[in-house]
Amino acid sequence: QVQLVESGGGLVQPGGSLRLSCAASGIIFSISAMGWYRQAPGKQRELVAIITIDGTTNYADSAKGRFTISRDKGKNTVDLRMNKLKPEDTAVYYCNVETWKVDYWGQGTQVTVSS
Repeated sequence: QVQLVESGGGLVQPGGSLRLSCAASGIIFSISAMGWYRQAPGKQRELVAIITIDGTTNYADSAKGRFTISRDKGKNTVDLRMNKLKPEDTAVYYCNVETWKVDYWGQGTQVTVSS
């Protein structure tokens, strides 16, 4: 019954921006972190950004300075603001919620950066 629904993906030109949102529904106990991962064609899934329950953030080197992760505990959402997008950012982006016991994943949203 726990669901993570991503939104905000789409086609954007290089240098453009997108904001991804992830809405969590259902009962999730003991959340320790929420994050965004991505998987590009021919590549393994990788961590893009993560924010812990206390607000600490961590970013992949490729995302530092361009992406910003944030959360709204009241709305139970986590967003990823992406700026200065590059073709290399093209991937399916997945929302992740980490608990002490189990991880939850969304279905992913496609981000395509192309002219």
